[in-house]
Amino acid sequence: MPAAQADPSAPATPAKRQVLRVTVLAGGPSAERAVSLESGRAVAEALRRRGHQVYVADIGPDRLAALDQPADVVFPALHGTFGEDGAVQRLMEQRGLRFVGSDSRASALAMDKVAAKSVVAAEGMDTPRFEVWDAATLGVRQAPALPLPVIVKPVDQGSSVATTVVRDAAAFLPAVCQTLDAFRRALVEEFIVGDEITVGIVGHEALPPICVRPKRPFYDYAAKYEDGATEYLFDAGHPAELLQRAQHLSRRVFDRLGCRHLARVDWMADRDGRLWFLEINTLPGFTSHSLVPKAAAKIGLPFDELVERLVRMAGPEAK
Repeated sequence: MPAAQADPSAPATPAKRQVLRVTVLAGGPSAERAVSLESGRAVAEALRRRGHQVYVADIGPDRLAALDQPADVVFPALHGTFGEDGAVQRLMEQRGLRFVGSDSRASALAMDKVAAKSVVAAEGMDTPRFEVWDAATLGVRQAPALPLPVIVKPVDQGSSVATTVVRDAAAFLPAVCQTLDAFRRALVEEFIVGDEITVGIVGHEALPPICVRPKRPFYDYAAKYEDGATEYLFDAGHPAELLQRAQHLSRRVFDRLGCRHLARVDWMADRDGRLWFLEINTLPGFTSHSLVPKAAAKIGLPFDELVERLVRMAGPEAK
């Protein structure tokens, strides 16, 4: 009787898996540097536990030596400017490096909230009404066309950096000026009352949605990384149909923007069950508060295996 033939499409067993040289990029120059350092540490520790050779490096526009380190794959645990906006991805592409996460084009598109919202709206999905303010706008206008309250935030930052809910007309211009001083453009967005729903994507699989309920007035930087009272709920009383719709729409956004490997898509679910697209993060966090690892664990994918899966998606074994 002939010996059974191995199925070439079957996943390799752990004993047969190749040990990889992985460069983990952490830190960077953005306002989200502290979060990135924490994400990088967690990713590196997970990869070492899986038996890989790991090199961790800080990086910035004037510190690129890490990209010259011999590696089978690079894991950019970076957030914000330079790390998530396509800049470091473009440098890695120019060097022919394999790396986790979206390519430079998709990264840049997703990081620009205005561009991403425009693409999503063109696909027929809902997104809160918005205006873009810059220094020139301040010369001709003193108030938004949108009714208060509004959200004021940078166009191209994450982690709710410099994000403010403006409920009083007197607070509007100071909020806009503060954002412009640091980030050049301000997104002024309609405030949607409801629950924030976030959906992680790994590969092309939408993970279980998480409802985020902060104890603060909204889900700001402190609520994300400093306040242990924020609730992350898989069962928040929303209908199963709404959660399934959030997963379906998140996959559509992921594919339409050309993303790969992973992302997190954020929505507001209003009191009528309508979903409003807020943004997509192509390099979501890997900290103790981070939502993609929480959602992956919900389906039986522990943190170390999640990191391993992402590295394999990008590594030399990937098709």
